[in-house]
Amino acid sequence: MIEHVSLTVKDIESMTKFLCTAFPDFRKRGSGVIVDADRSQAWSHVGNDKQYIALYEARPGATHRPAAHTFTPSANHIGVVVDDVAAVKQRLIAAGYREGFVPEEHPYRRRAYIIDPEGFEWELVQYLSGDDGERNQY
Repeated sequence: MIEHVSLTVKDIESMTKFLCTAFPDFRKRGSGVIVDADRSQAWSHVGNDKQYIALYEARPGATHRPAAHTFTPSANHIGVVVDDVAAVKQRLIAAGYREGFVPEEHPYRRRAYIIDPEGFEWELVQYLSGDDGERNQY
């Protein structure tokens, strides 16, 4: 089980909105500003009591954008298990987020890929079987 993921983003508030839309049990757990000799950096932890996404403010002028499904070093996507992939996808599309990669159908899982406001792709997975052999079938 992953306890947290840490992302550096341009807009913490828009990412907080995305995360709380995707995962209604998420909330801003804490936030603040790290101050060091060179500069300060805003941060926020968005999640529930067990898991969270750590968000850190990018440096002004940063231009790097994540690139999903590339052949260069980058984050391809962030995968999360959900109870109802269709409902989460519908909620995110209704909130204005766009769909990314469209996966093939699979007998033991449903998936949707959604692009967040920073350009990261999130894979939402709903397993239709409790059997590990079926769940992990490629």
